[in-house]
Amino acid sequence: MDWANQGTAMANLTINGKTFTLDVEPDTPLLWAIRENAGLTGTKYGCGIAQCGACTVHIDGVASRSCGVSVSEAEGKKITTIEGLGSRDALHKVQEAWIAQDVPQCGYCQSGMIMAVAALLSEKPKPTDADIDEAITNICRCGTFQQVREAIHTIASA
Repeated sequence: MDWANQGTAMANLTINGKTFTLDVEPDTPLLWAIRENAGLTGTKYGCGIAQCGACTVHIDGVASRSCGVSVSEAEGKKITTIEGLGSRDALHKVQEAWIAQDVPQCGYCQSGMIMAVAALLSEKPKPTDADIDEAITNICRCGTFQQVREAIHTIASA
């Protein structure tokens, strides 16, 4: 589907500190507005039912599954995608740990996983295994959950 030409309403979204005026319907999933209309493709489509976490972004600092949030619900809020978490010259500490711990295999789910972990660490800088189990419910079909946990503990102990 060509989402770029579907909308008849305008939405103003603040994504990674920039304002985007997008021609989308109010009930358009935020994921599609981010990917197809704003052109930020780091946020991935996984399941479309807010279960897998591949589409995780931060909305006002809270890890949120963007496929389950409508554009109208996101208007007026600060949205951060993987592209806005760090920069090429200054990676976020989670991105650095991912590289150091060699976390990703296929990598498809990793932008959502990184966003979920960054939100957890901003709320709980030294999470327990129980905290990790409760907060990080993203699905990784490659099974890199142990590497994710190790990366989280590496950051927490730094």
